[in-house]
Amino acid sequence: MTIRVVIADDQEQVRDGLSMLLAAESDLEVVALAADGHEAVAAVRRERPDVVVMDIRMPRMDGIEATRIITSDHPESRGEAEGVTTVLVLTTFDHDDALYGALRAGASGYMLKDAAPTRLGDAVRRVADGGSWIDPTVAGKVIETLRETAPRDASGRPSLEMLSPRELEVLTLMGDAPSNQDLAGMLFVSEATVKTHISRLLMKTGSSERAQLVALAYKTGLVQP
Repeated sequence: MTIRVVIADDQEQVRDGLSMLLAAESDLEVVALAADGHEAVAAVRRERPDVVVMDIRMPRMDGIEATRIITSDHPESRGEAEGVTTVLVLTTFDHDDALYGALRAGASGYMLKDAAPTRLGDAVRRVADGGSWIDPTVAGKVIETLRETAPRDASGRPSLEMLSPRELEVLTLMGDAPSNQDLAGMLFVSEATVKTHISRLLMKTGSSERAQLVALAYKTGLVQP
């Protein structure tokens, strides 16, 4: 299966370089290039790619806002056959605001540009399959910090305000601990799409495993005992 990719970066040389890098992989196809967040969102809605390789700092609309829009726009909710588009952030910035902003916005992966020549293809495949990819240089602090900074309501319980309606639906269904195959049947989507939703839920809520998501569904009252 060919993985269809959109590349979004405000530097033409970077876009062209990444495009040539991915074109060398037999199972990857670059279907569009974007110079800013607005163009990235438009390209996703036009091409319905599997993955967007997204820079953060771009004019007009940055990569974090574009990621938030793309990951909230689910074609299956409109009866379309395509699955969700996942976002792999590729940036030179490794500071916390960029990292956690991207993951909270729904990105499935975060890679630094100096790692791209050797690992980009593997990262694209991972997020296209519903998994997550965190650059090894920042991985050690990610889950713990996400957990510590997860939004909470006035009573101290985890807040679900950052979740999209589709993610809330998936989290509710997870209360009965179904398998990915069962969830896919309930939602009329592929298992890869289910894995993508679960990966985003883990990132946004600071959870490190599926069981914590099930517990969260009960703690927040989404699922009644």
